[in-house]
This record gives sequence, C-alpha cells and structure tokens, in this order.
Amino acid sequence: MDELRNTFDALRYGGAMVYPLLVLGVIALVIIFDRAAMYLRSLRMPAALLELIETYGFSWDELDQQLKSLGPRNAYARFFRAIADNRSKPAWWVESRAGDEAGGIEKSLGRGLWVLETIVTAAPLMGLLGTITGMMQAFQVIGGSGLVAPTQVTAGVAQALIATALGLLIALFALFGFNFFSRTQSHALDQMERLGSRLIDHIRLDQESQGGAGIDDKLATSRVGRGAAGASR
Repeated sequence: MDELRNTFDALRYGGAMVYPLLVLGVIALVIIFDRAAMYLRSLRMPAALLELIETYGFSWDELDQQLKSLGPRNAYARFFRAIADNRSKPAWWVESRAGDEAGGIEKSLGRGLWVLETIVTAAPLMGLLGTITGMMQAFQVIGGSGLVAPTQVTAGVAQALIATALGLLIALFALFGFNFFSRTQSHALDQMERLGSRLIDHIRLDQESQGGAGIDDKLATSRVGRGAAGASR
C-alpha cells in the first residue's frame, strides 16, 4: 500500500500532461483486454479439424459437424463455412466468396489496433511535451530571481522526468500488445489461406470426378444407342 501511495504521490508531481497520458494508458489496457478475449474466442482451432482438412478425400458431412461444434463466432468456422456452403458452385466463385469472408474476418480481428498504434506514437510525444514544460518551469525559477529555491527547481525537473517515464512506459506496453495481436492475426490469416486452398482443391476434385462420371455415362448411352440401332438393322 505504501508503494502504491508513493506512486500516486509521484504522479501528482508530473504536471498537467500526466492526466492525458493516464487516459491513453487506460484506453490501451481496455483495447488489449478486449482483443485478448476476442482472439481467444475466435481463433480456436481444434487439432481434429486441422487433421480432417489435411486428409485427402475427407467427408464434407464430417466437416460440417466440426464447424457446428465451433460456433458461429469462431473465425475459422466462418471462413470454412463460406467455402463449404458454396461447394456446389464453380471454384472461382468459391474463391471469391472465401476472399470476401477473409476480408471481413481481418477487419474484425484488427478492430481497435489502430488505436494502439496511435498510442505507441502519441504517448512518448506527450511525455516529451511534459518534459519540455517541466524544464521550462525549472529554468523560469532559476532565471526569475536572484535566490533560487531548490524545491521549486526540483519540482520542475521531477515533472519533466515523470512525464517522460510515464509516456515511454505506456508506449512500450501498447507496442507489445500491438505487435502480439498483429502477429497473431497475420498467422491466423495465413493458416486460413493455406487450409482454404485445401478445401477448394477438394471441390475441384469433386467437380472433376462428377464431370468424368457424366462423360462416361454419355459414352455408355451412345454405345447402347448404336448397338440397338445395329440390332434393328
């Protein structure tokens, strides 16, 4: 408790710039906690689903069951569902729908990260501004009178150092959060692209096999027709 009280007492000597810096710190914490909860909920990828998609000739019915178990908020389920629901369409159509869904997922995952990026840049600058005002206050005390009050000079220097330290601390905290979420988002999107290619390849194989079966049926029908015509003669 004493250390916490001393910390608040020290912040009071940081000058007016401490308050907007604290606001930026609270905003950064809220965004980090919100994104952490959202990423934990949306980017859950069961090993069974990954193994199923990597399997050659998997069953679409089994994939549907796996996606239902993830729920509608899961980002992987949303992306794979956009492909699975359109598997009867041409492959180029499926790729277009998958790209649109991936864009929506990227926007959802990146919501609020621009604020963290802004805080990374703004917090040190605001701390620097507090440093300048604190040093100006100290120099004003030194040059304003023949007798220098040590406590007033110390207060100005303390204001400069506290504002700088607080701005750097908030910027570092926001930077770590921004880099972590950006890296996690990039990894998830890369995995979606790779696994989506597996699903689209499966769709192409299904369409090719159906097309080959249709051609074989036509050939068999034409042979039967020629045979019947020859018999009638």
